[in-house]
Amino acid sequence: MKRILLLSSLYLFIMVSSMAQSAFDFISYDRNLSASNYSIYPDTMMHDMTPPPAGKRPFYISHYGRHGSRYLSNRKGFDIPYQMLCKADSMDELTPIGQQVLQDMREIIHDAEGRWGDLTGIGKRQQRHIAERMMLRFPEVFEGEAFVDARSTIVTRCVLSMGSAVMKMKALSPKLNITMNSSQRDMWYMNHQDRLLRDSMMTHTARQAFDQFKATRCRNPRLMELLFVDTAYVQREINEADLNYYLLKTALMQQNTPMQERCARMLDLFTFEDIHHFWQEENAWWYICYGPSLLNGAQQPYTQRYLLRQLIQDADSIMRNDVHGASLRYGHETVVLPLVCLLGLNGYDYKTADLETLEQQGWWACLVFPMASNLQFVFYRNGPQDDDIIFKVLLNEKEATLPLKSDIAPYYHWRDFRDYYLAKLDRYEALRLAAKSQRIHPHLFNHSQKPVGTGW
Repeated sequence: MKRILLLSSLYLFIMVSSMAQSAFDFISYDRNLSASNYSIYPDTMMHDMTPPPAGKRPFYISHYGRHGSRYLSNRKGFDIPYQMLCKADSMDELTPIGQQVLQDMREIIHDAEGRWGDLTGIGKRQQRHIAERMMLRFPEVFEGEAFVDARSTIVTRCVLSMGSAVMKMKALSPKLNITMNSSQRDMWYMNHQDRLLRDSMMTHTARQAFDQFKATRCRNPRLMELLFVDTAYVQREINEADLNYYLLKTALMQQNTPMQERCARMLDLFTFEDIHHFWQEENAWWYICYGPSLLNGAQQPYTQRYLLRQLIQDADSIMRNDVHGASLRYGHETVVLPLVCLLGLNGYDYKTADLETLEQQGWWACLVFPMASNLQFVFYRNGPQDDDIIFKVLLNEKEATLPLKSDIAPYYHWRDFRDYYLAKLDRYEALRLAAKSQRIHPHLFNHSQKPVGTGW
């Protein structure tokens, strides 16, 4: 029964994401889909693939994927609601429902203790399934002694995600020539941390806009009445916004752990409107911090400029040789989302200072970076001497679009992609150098204007 429910939920993720007119519709089909970067991967369907032009065969896949489902990274997110509930319980201020929630929190924390950030069994299964589908869809890439160069960041859940995937590949095709690496030497592009861009995520303007956006969405007096005996106690002792946010986040997180069924009743504390408000707040936060938001200069996606250059360099290197295989890279959602925005995949390069427009415009981070989310660049040619290499991009195993003209969409000519994105990266680097020489902070310029601002 548990597996049937899981499959049904994942099927809905795929179907509803293509049909829903609003996130509220999306969430109404399944509350778990509101979990933002904690959403579980849609792991049950083979999507239809557009046949390539005549004579073209796949020979190389370049991949970047997030680790699979995991536990919460640390206990802070659990402790915030847990400690409020414990204090209220010690003062006899919890209702019977509040006491049940406190017990659920104790069980959740007990299950997660010592496993903070760990890959779960669900996460390992996701990676095995993704690897298997990759081989089934593109068998030519993995024929015979094809190479598989697998790399991960040095975070354990990413190493285990890589291991789960390549073990499945080796089981399906024992002749594969597989190498695996997890090294600090690759972190400069696998999970680049740009101090200047990171420090300019939440500018004063961005913080004001975000606080205003969430102000009407963060309170939940109905929930407080369910949990606590006395409203005066709530006003005096409870941070209503934090309790509402972290309690709902705790409930949604459990879909990735063995606690998923036991904690479903926690979601029953919240209405669909409550959950929709949570989704909106999370979506706006991710847009500001990792998307092309005009509130902070629209530069955050360039944190992944080194990864994009490396993807291009690796592909060029493969094309110069008569080889076939795959480059697999395992990392984090804080790479996947800005990389998608940098590429402008499926319109995720949408720029605005108005957070209220994101939902209507379809800028839904949850569709980009569920657990085990991935990008696959699949390359085709008609032989080693073919100069017209073409490719397509799969986002979470579905064909995606790029902001490039193409006479063979959803396929693109590699030379067009290469020229367009290297020029885009070069322009950014030139503007960044100019800004540095003029002592202008990077978040104060964009590609449509000359740098302007004050010293830093």
